Amino acid sequence: MLLNSMSSGKNSAVSTYIVHNNDTMLLECKNLTYRYPGTTKTILNNISFTLEEPGFHAIFGPSGVGKTSFAKILAGLLNGFDGKIVTSQEMVLYSYNLERLPGWASVDNHLLKITPPSCKNLKDELTTVFGLENVIDMPFTNLSLGQKNRVNLLRYLLQDFDILIMDESLANVDETTREKIILHIKSFFKSRCLLYISHNVVEVAKYCDGIVVFRDVDKIPQATVVKGCNHSIGEHLDEIELNRSILEIMHAS
Repeated sequence: MLLNSMSSGKNSAVSTYIVHNNDTMLLECKNLTYRYPGTTKTILNNISFTLEEPGFHAIFGPSGVGKTSFAKILAGLLNGFDGKIVTSQEMVLYSYNLERLPGWASVDNHLLKITPPSCKNLKDELTTVFGLENVIDMPFTNLSLGQKNRVNLLRYLLQDFDILIMDESLANVDETTREKIILHIKSFFKSRCLLYISHNVVEVAKYCDGIVVFRDVDKIPQATVVKGCNHSIGEHLDEIELNRSILEIMHAS
């Protein structure tokens, strides 16, 4: 099913976003290329990769290699690209760490507006996991940066999604709390896809399944997939496997 196809003027690119019924294929990029509008500067160059199943995956790489541009294309927020994105998933949400809510309303008011009745228990559980019990009645504007990021991510998790892109969504959150949140997200949303954008090589190697490593635009291929440890609650972490994954990620970078 063709969802969107449009011309982008000067770049003469065609955006093609395809959803199909192949339940075994989560996401496939085919020769994806993107240039900034009105320029000849290429940010994504002929990117091709496949993620076959839902799970906790990562988009990894240094600043400026196109991670956010790719995320926005996948979420339907950017058009004017060459190539195709083929996916069996329909509802794609994009969460980023600088997104802010109106400051005058309480955290609970923001969450209640988007929480379906069937997800009330989930809201309460995630509020505890995210360490937000003590600020739930506070105005959003009074929160720290880390607390604001947690509230923003929490409200996306309470919505209907097939793929949730988390673009540095846990920035300014301490390591212990971040680990707790990631592990519980993996436990609560096993059947869905989460794409975690991060610069932290140890973190993505430890928790993620498929890690799409983005490189500078002049490197071929610009993106490749590395297998992570996919560590979950109650599992033993194999340090040898973790180090192997870290080395593979760094080598792919």
